[in-house]
Amino acid sequence: MLGCVDDDDRVFKALADSTRRFLLDLLFGRDGRTLTELESELEMTRFGAMKHLRVLEAAGLVVTRRSGREKLHFLNPVPILLIHDRWIDKYKERQVSALAELKTLLEEKT
Repeated sequence: MLGCVDDDDRVFKALADSTRRFLLDLLFGRDGRTLTELESELEMTRFGAMKHLRVLEAAGLVVTRRSGREKLHFLNPVPILLIHDRWIDKYKERQVSALAELKTLLEEKT
């Protein structure tokens, strides 16, 4: 359906930006960071960091939890795994099958 934004679209959009990928790498390295901690690693304003985090949250790649007055950000790898399973893993199957066929052909010739 054209014009319909699905979960994959949001994830691809979020991953298309290098700053957002960097934020995900930071959370992969140490989960549960505050906006202040994440912002300190970026060369942009607090508002800019917040905008990027909102896109990541909308895509389901980042989830938040309040801890007292702080809002902690956590990596959610599930959407990336789903993208991998749907868009990457199935294409690897062809390569593995081709290698298995090549092995069989080479063994038959010896």
